[in-house]
Amino acid sequence: MKMLIFGKGYIANKFKAYFDGAEISDVRIEDISAVKAELERVRPDVVVNCAGKTGRPNVDWCEDHKMETLFGNVTVPLILAKACEELGVYMVHIGSGCVYEGYKDGVGYSEDDEPNFAGSYYSRTKAWGERMLKDFAVLQLRLRMPFDSIPGERNFITKIIKYKKVISVPNSISVLDDFLMAADALIAKKATGIYNVTNPGTIDHQAILDMYIELVDPSYTYELFSLDELAKVTKAGRSNCGLSVQKLEDAGIHLRPVELAVRESLITYRKNLENGVSM
Repeated sequence: MKMLIFGKGYIANKFKAYFDGAEISDVRIEDISAVKAELERVRPDVVVNCAGKTGRPNVDWCEDHKMETLFGNVTVPLILAKACEELGVYMVHIGSGCVYEGYKDGVGYSEDDEPNFAGSYYSRTKAWGERMLKDFAVLQLRLRMPFDSIPGERNFITKIIKYKKVISVPNSISVLDDFLMAADALIAKKATGIYNVTNPGTIDHQAILDMYIELVDPSYTYELFSLDELAKVTKAGRSNCGLSVQKLEDAGIHLRPVELAVRESLITYRKNLENGVSM
């Protein structure tokens, strides 16, 4: 399988490392003629769109860069989808699970539930882009709070330990080893439509950080604070939600329960730290 990846960030490089022979394109997606020329040059079996705006250091950036965020998260995927459709190339789009708020009676939101979180411009644009692509034969993989066993600045655990005060509410997350395995399985099936690709269950920040202290750094300390306190120091709201993985499991893809996946990832994370491995 020949894979062509658009985007050069964290997730793009994870896909390149996981899939043998995958290539990251240097073409800027806003030029559709250049995109089509690139597809004709490479002749990929699958195109993966990892491009988009998430904001640095966090989604508050998107509140002050709305046009860039809109273009990156809505216009760019549509340009790439148009090029892929015209040339008959299978497309995968990396979406976001941060389009919901709440837990839907403990069962989690399914792919059929309309997004209900509009507290950040980032989340609104991800929902808009997702909705636009629903009418086309595109596989959309919802990623949420990517948790990696390799240290790196975009890794959820590496980011969260920089804060001395954190909120602690249950959330669905995507452990990247499992996310990539699921992506591989869905691509092999030439699946289309939206899939929640998170580990089954939810976990809160306190549980993750307590495991981090136990397994990685016993000297680490943190304080908890409330969502109301968080709102005073951020520009954008934060999505806190649980997602259902029933559709993924109905496709025969079963990921590790979230607490087990986090624990096993932190054990590997410590080994990578000790060996100087980073992303």
